[in-house]
This record gives sequence, C-alpha cells and structure tokens, in this order.
Amino acid sequence: MRFADRRAAGRALAERLPHYRTGGQHPDPLVLALPRGGLPVADEVARALAAPLDIIVVRKIGAPFAAEVGLGAVVGDDPPQYDEAALAQLGLTEDDLAPIAHREREELRRRTAAYRQGRPEPELAGHTAIVVDDGLATGSTARAALRFARARGPARLVMAAPVGAPDAVALLRPEADEVVCLEQPPAFHAVGAWYADFAQLTDAEVLRVLRADRP
Repeated sequence: MRFADRRAAGRALAERLPHYRTGGQHPDPLVLALPRGGLPVADEVARALAAPLDIIVVRKIGAPFAAEVGLGAVVGDDPPQYDEAALAQLGLTEDDLAPIAHREREELRRRTAAYRQGRPEPELAGHTAIVVDDGLATGSTARAALRFARARGPARLVMAAPVGAPDAVALLRPEADEVVCLEQPPAFHAVGAWYADFAQLTDAEVLRVLRADRP
C-alpha cells in the first residue's frame, strides 16, 4: 500500500488504534510525534483519538559516508544511543561518529527551543504514550525516542507508524508494550518510497500544527 501523503497515512493508522481513544480502556492517551515528518501523521492520530498532541525531538546519527543510514540517535540530554551491531559490521566506533553526534545534538537543541518555545516537556507518568513517526527504516531514532519515553514512567508505551522495514519493527518490539505498523514490505528501501507526496516539512509548518486548535 502506498499512502497519498502523511495525513492520509495518519488517518489510516488511527483506524488501527481505536482502543486508545480518550475515555477508553487505556488511561489518558497522549500522542507524541517525532518531528518533523512524524508530525502530520501524529496530528491525524491525535484528532481521531481525541488525545493531546506533543513531540519528542530526536535526531538520527547517520553514517559518515551516507547520512541517511541511521547508526544511532540523540534525544534530550541522554547519551547518544548506537546500533552496536551496525557499527561492528561497518568497522566504525563511537569515536568515529562523535563529530556527527555533536552536530546532531546542536540541531536537536535548536529544534527543541524552536518548537517548544518555553513549553515544558510533557508529563508521561501514568499516561498512555503513543509515539508516532512517518516510517521506520532502521528503527534507531524510534528506539531512542521509546527509551526516552519509557524512562518517564508511562502506564503504557506504544509505537505507531504507517510503514516500516520488518527488521526495524522487530527491533522495536522489546522497547514498547505494543508496536503498530500498517505495512511491512520485505523490500523496504526507504520511507519516502511508500508515499506519493513526501515533501519535507519546515519549522514554520511544525509550529503551525502544534499551535492548531483540536477537538
């Protein structure tokens, strides 16, 4: 299945999550987008579930020779998280990636300040935290986000994405209480291949979604 755009994917994803609607069997659902790309998907999910929307800013640590190849991620002030197996396979060390991790940390801080504009991090303790992204390629950024969320004590932790590589979905299952991924094509290649419209979002568009009124 190829999605028309991120919002269409979010509406399809929400259809698999009705048991998390506010007032249902799980306490106080809170939808957490991974911006930028995960935000339109998460916005549709949050609207369908009548749940608040917030963000977890996380940055991928890419390979030195190919930035799109995720070898780890940074989130919050936590130490960088790496895919040790991938590093070993490529003959790389954490020290080799330290300059990239530093650069991504600086961008993470910039985006956090721009998107939060002084708003505090969401309180997750006792909530059902539903982490949403537009796709799962390696799973490294989503895993970092899930670990960040788990450390804050949610009553239940869910990972939801419209499409993902089977290996990435398998990687995330131990990190969440439930992983919902609509499409897991064996020949995955890249997230953008599964969207007709995969235009990149700007900071201004992120802020517009975060400021929008919701039911």
